[in-house]
Amino acid sequence: MAFRHSGGPRSYLTSTMTDRFDCYYCRDNLHGKKYVKKDEKHVCTKCFDKLCANTCAECKRPIGADSKELHHKNRHWHEDCFRCVKCSKPLASEPFNARDDGKIMCGKCGSREDGNRCQACYKVVLPGSQNVEYKNKMWHEECFTCFECKQPIRTQSFLTKGEDIYCAPCHDKKFAKKCFHCKQPITSGGISYQDQPWHSECFVCKTCHKGLAGARFTSHENDVYCVDCFKTDVAKKCHGCKNPITGFGHGTNVVNYEGFSWHEYCFNCKKCCLSLANKRFVINGEQIHCPDCAKKV
Repeated sequence: MAFRHSGGPRSYLTSTMTDRFDCYYCRDNLHGKKYVKKDEKHVCTKCFDKLCANTCAECKRPIGADSKELHHKNRHWHEDCFRCVKCSKPLASEPFNARDDGKIMCGKCGSREDGNRCQACYKVVLPGSQNVEYKNKMWHEECFTCFECKQPIRTQSFLTKGEDIYCAPCHDKKFAKKCFHCKQPITSGGISYQDQPWHSECFVCKTCHKGLAGARFTSHENDVYCVDCFKTDVAKKCHGCKNPITGFGHGTNVVNYEGFSWHEYCFNCKKCCLSLANKRFVINGEQIHCPDCAKKV
C-alpha cells in the first residue's frame, strides 16, 4: 500500500525587520525564528505543537514541528512509531498492510495473518511459496502428500477416495481391480470374462498368444483359445467326418459314445442316412446303423 512521508515542517529565517510578521495564535514576532505555515496561517513551533500538530495513531502524542511525520488514510504517525504491530519492524520505507481494524503490519506478518492456511499443517501459505490448490483448498507443496505412502505428490497425477488423496501407484494398488491372469492392477480399460477382470493384453490365446479382445474364442479347462488353435490343438475330432468338433457354426450339439464323439449332424445311419441322435442305433465296427438297416447288414 502507498503512504506519504513528509520530512518535517518548513522553517523560515529572515533578517528583514521593517514589517510585522507574527504568530497567528500568540502574536509572537517570527522574524529570525522557525515557523510553520498551517492553512495559510503562520504559526510558531510552540503554538503548532500545542494547537495544530496531528496526534500519532500509535503513541497518542502530538507530532511536533521538528518531527518527521507519516500519514495514511487520515491517520498520522511519528516516523519511529510507524512499525509492524506484530514484529515491530520499522515501516517508514517498507511496503505494509493496513487492516480493517486499523492495525499496520509488514507484508510478511500481514500474509500470515490473512493468508490461506495449509489443509495439512494449518500454517499460513505465504504468497510466492510453492503450494498446491485443489477444490478451493490450499496446501504447502511438501504437505500435499499421498495418504498411503506419505510422499509429496508434487507434479505427479493423483486420485481421491473420499477426503483422502492418493498418488496413482498407491491408489491402483489399494483400490484398482486385479487382473485374473497377472494379478496386477487394471488402471484403464480391461475386459470382463466369466465375472473376472482382465487386462486386454493378458486376454490372449493359450497357444498362439493372439489377443482375443473383440474376437471369437472358446475356453477349455480355464484356458482361452482362438478358434483356429482350439480346432487344431484342443477340439475332439468327429468320428464320422474327422473334422474338429468346435461348437461353432452349424450343428453345435455333440453325440458321445464309448470314447468317441460325433457332430450331431454326422451321427447318421451308414446305409440309409437317417439321423440317429436321440434314437436307438447299432455299432458295427466303425459304422453305425439304425436298427432296421443293422438287420440287413
